[in-house]
Amino acid sequence: MCPMIMPRVPGSRVGVLGGTIARMTQDLTNSPARDAATRVAQVLLYSDNATIRRAVTAAVGERLGRAGPAIEWTETATHQVAMDKLTFGFYDLLIADAETGKLGGIGLARFVADEVEDPPPVLMLITRPQDRWLATWSGAARTLIYPTDPFEVGQTVSEMLGEHV
Repeated sequence: MCPMIMPRVPGSRVGVLGGTIARMTQDLTNSPARDAATRVAQVLLYSDNATIRRAVTAAVGERLGRAGPAIEWTETATHQVAMDKLTFGFYDLLIADAETGKLGGIGLARFVADEVEDPPPVLMLITRPQDRWLATWSGAARTLIYPTDPFEVGQTVSEMLGEHV
């Protein structure tokens, strides 16, 4: 028996046939009555460097400000896992390290822009200012030069999630 791939529902993590539950899930997700404390922002962090992943998650933390939603981090070091998660999951933000081996963050961002339905905004971590144009070409909404001030990382992620969540 072949497993069935369920359609992805933007704003939810559940794919449903017929759309009834999908619409209900989306209505609950977008409901103004939904408390900020119960919302969860989904962030995918792509880097093959564990030090960078730790620095980013430490700078941003587990919650978007005091009254903001919690952040659920998904970390991946390989491009194939990142591509699968972006294709079959829903994320509010992708943070990508341009220097990641094999398929760097720039290549992943271009894949997201071209291939992912309802793509998340991309924050690209670059090491050289000269790479900013390439990150922008790839579809990144914002760039940060790494290493960067932890406050700047936290503030940028907060701004990007605030626009998207």
